[in-house]
Amino acid sequence: MKSKENGEPTESGPLDKFKNKRTLIGIAILGIILVISYFFKGVFVAATVNGQPISRLSVIQKLEKQGGKSILDSLITDTLIKNEAKKKGIIISEDEVNQEIKTIEASVTEQGGTLEQALLQQGMTKESLRESVKNQKIIEKLFADKLKVTDAEVNKYIAENEIPIEEGKEAETKKQIMDQLIQQKFQQEVQSWVTTFKTSADIKYYVNY
Repeated sequence: MKSKENGEPTESGPLDKFKNKRTLIGIAILGIILVISYFFKGVFVAATVNGQPISRLSVIQKLEKQGGKSILDSLITDTLIKNEAKKKGIIISEDEVNQEIKTIEASVTEQGGTLEQALLQQGMTKESLRESVKNQKIIEKLFADKLKVTDAEVNKYIAENEIPIEEGKEAETKKQIMDQLIQQKFQQEVQSWVTTFKTSADIKYYVNY
């Protein structure tokens, strides 16, 4: 309120009303931020030590320094693979994922553990396991035509490495060696493909680790 020359107050002008309104809006916004910060502390604060907060941002920055490059490379690879799968019409059904998870769970159980314990040891959740299985299935379908190992290759590997074969277990031993060779070929094909596609893809980096 401004005063006239005789000391009597006058009504606030438009500018004063605007300032008051802006102040009220600022207070309201601050109140909303405080409420959000209280009820969603985990979004902004990772922990407190004697009342002193440790922000999630500081945790993220620390993790980025330790493994940001490898994680980013992994995410880029996943994106390239998913884009290629989409281009080729490769779809992984929920049944395929569920069946693979059952196989994994059975294997863990045979070793005397549980799937929950295994996931905890690996720092994984069921959701991240499902995503990992899905990506693996996509890769298998992408390179299915290149993952063939002949009996001749198996016999050559046995001869070159002088692998002893127990009588009566010839078929079992050859099956294990064939699976091993398929896995080796699989890793080589995937690595070669990723290297080629990373070179040709339009990848722009906005953060340097």
